[in-house]
Amino acid sequence: MPPAFAPQSFTNAAEAVRAVSALYDRNTAWLRDRFAALGRGEAVTGRARAFYPQIEVTTDSYGQVDSRLAYGHVVAPGHYVGTVTRPDLFADYLETQIGLILRNHGVPVTVAESGTPIPLHFAFQEGAYVEQAAAENLNRPLRDTFDVPDLNTTNDDIANGDFEPVDGQPLPLAAFTAQRVDYSLHRLAHYTATSPSHFQNFVLFTNYQFYMDEFCAFAREAVAEGRDGYTGFVEPGNVITRAGETEPSSGAAPARLPQMPAYHLMRDDHTGITMVNIGVGPSNAKTITDHIAVLRPHAWLMLGHCAGLRNSQALGDYVLAHAYVREDNVLNEDIPLSVPVPPLAEVQVALEEAVAEVTGYSGYELKRIMRTGTVATIDNRNWELRDQRGPVRRLSQSRAIALDMESATIAANGFRFRVPYGTLLCVSDKPLHGELKLPGMATDFYKRQVSQHLIIGIKAMEKLAQMPPERLHSRKLRSFNETAFQ
Repeated sequence: MPPAFAPQSFTNAAEAVRAVSALYDRNTAWLRDRFAALGRGEAVTGRARAFYPQIEVTTDSYGQVDSRLAYGHVVAPGHYVGTVTRPDLFADYLETQIGLILRNHGVPVTVAESGTPIPLHFAFQEGAYVEQAAAENLNRPLRDTFDVPDLNTTNDDIANGDFEPVDGQPLPLAAFTAQRVDYSLHRLAHYTATSPSHFQNFVLFTNYQFYMDEFCAFAREAVAEGRDGYTGFVEPGNVITRAGETEPSSGAAPARLPQMPAYHLMRDDHTGITMVNIGVGPSNAKTITDHIAVLRPHAWLMLGHCAGLRNSQALGDYVLAHAYVREDNVLNEDIPLSVPVPPLAEVQVALEEAVAEVTGYSGYELKRIMRTGTVATIDNRNWELRDQRGPVRRLSQSRAIALDMESATIAANGFRFRVPYGTLLCVSDKPLHGELKLPGMATDFYKRQVSQHLIIGIKAMEKLAQMPPERLHSRKLRSFNETAFQ
């Protein structure tokens, strides 16, 4: 192991983050050096091990806490600990969270080494290429020399409310442990073909590539003109076009698109917009939100198409979800179906205002093209081909106005991970009324509605980005025994 690190206490958030960074950089570099020694043919005996940094807070009082805040304070006196990874990526986040603890409780924070080993896989820097020769020089399994990811302890117990404290053991400071975060960061790079460092704090999801095409056209124009504070546009392969440019200046497009390609319209303070094509189905929706959640975004929204369930709806009408029927089934083990997923006022208002501004309708007239109500999400795309009496009865009893395959999953995972969420769908067919798009109608519909729908989503995100994060992160997403870090 590298030399032991003596715990250090801080009353300044920036200094605490610098200490975390120094410890993390030292320990990950030490692991990489030990692995590199194998490639040079050096004999390695015993285990090579280094630990994640951790942040500790101990308080014997409840503190003077602003009751409007949803985070930034511990719920009761005690000893709280959180392991930390990638401080280069989370420096601003950590400084904000630590600063709130210092302000609300008036006690120092301590930076120390945790008891959680850093897996070798997570010690390599982004984009690193590992020579096969190093692995070939091992005369025993890799995990006999280095720590590897431990999936038995990489879980969502804290976020799910399943964590059970043991007397004498510290309480969690954050919803995710360092190894859980590292696991998701690696998955994000795999699924989206972009670095996690490019993700912005406002995320749009869609299940159609033509939405992505419209987003790319909008982003390239905004970046070329240096508009609205956007400083760059990143495409899969980390292909980057910077402000004032019309062509990429770095990166290489992949030979084929990844499973869920991501595109990032960036601002220097990360208040830009990331858009991800999640494909079709609740499984994909859960997978990508499971991983993006560790980045602690300020909001995510679903933009997609839906089946309109009411005779009064027309193709192209909008649906603003106020509630959800969850028949997606992918989150049943993580969040019970009995748990309601409430609408968030700030998100709902931003979406409604954006619809009004883009379409020109307002007030009572807005009802001509938009309905608010319950959206049902299912896991069977061809539900129409089965006996419809059961599904139709349930949809009618729930007062559902639209049906899709992703929205409730994204909203429920936002609720679960304390990420503000919302849904704005566009009616693309009405199967209960036999109203399907004919080929020509489909082409005209997509040309007309996709661009407008996307602009509404972008405007809504820009409105949310203007809000202070402490206002946007709603208290209604917080449980009884909540972590201090947002």
